[in-house]
Amino acid sequence: MTSYLVLMRGINVGGKNLIPMAGLRQVLEALGFAGVATYLQSGNAVVQSELAAEAVASRIEAALPAAFRLDSALIKVLVLSQAQLQAVIDDRPKGFGDTPDLYHSDAIFLMRLGMAEALAAFSPKEGVDTIWPGKGVIYSQRLSALRTKSRLNRMMASPLYLSMTIRSWGTVLKLAEMMAVR
Repeated sequence: MTSYLVLMRGINVGGKNLIPMAGLRQVLEALGFAGVATYLQSGNAVVQSELAAEAVASRIEAALPAAFRLDSALIKVLVLSQAQLQAVIDDRPKGFGDTPDLYHSDAIFLMRLGMAEALAAFSPKEGVDTIWPGKGVIYSQRLSALRTKSRLNRMMASPLYLSMTIRSWGTVLKLAEMMAVR
């Protein structure tokens, strides 16, 4: 069995697409996944399966709107192996996430979206925002003292944002830790 990280886009955000984590765990277990664990209320799960990552994502994407009242246009699922998540961490820009008191750092995962197309949605404000392309992820950092001047919200208003999901760097590290103990 392979351990996978499941990132669900559009779950429990802004009072929309509300899914209780106990209910999500039940759905994932009913789909035949083992070792199911969730983290926070924003669509993070770790599962084990003999299926390929794409099949895991397809099954979950199909099951969620059937099990819960959701705006299925907002729901997308990205499934990463432990090695893929570790590569996101290992390949981060030098110093990224190391000074959480100074910068808000996020990993923006791309979901069936090319890097060039995704980067077009960003317009970083000089002196506030910095972005770096990665493999299937955009590393985004904003100066905490000036975060209200960040242009990250402009990207989130773009239709391209429907093919991205954001996790704080702290959450990424916690999810990697969860996968390591399974």
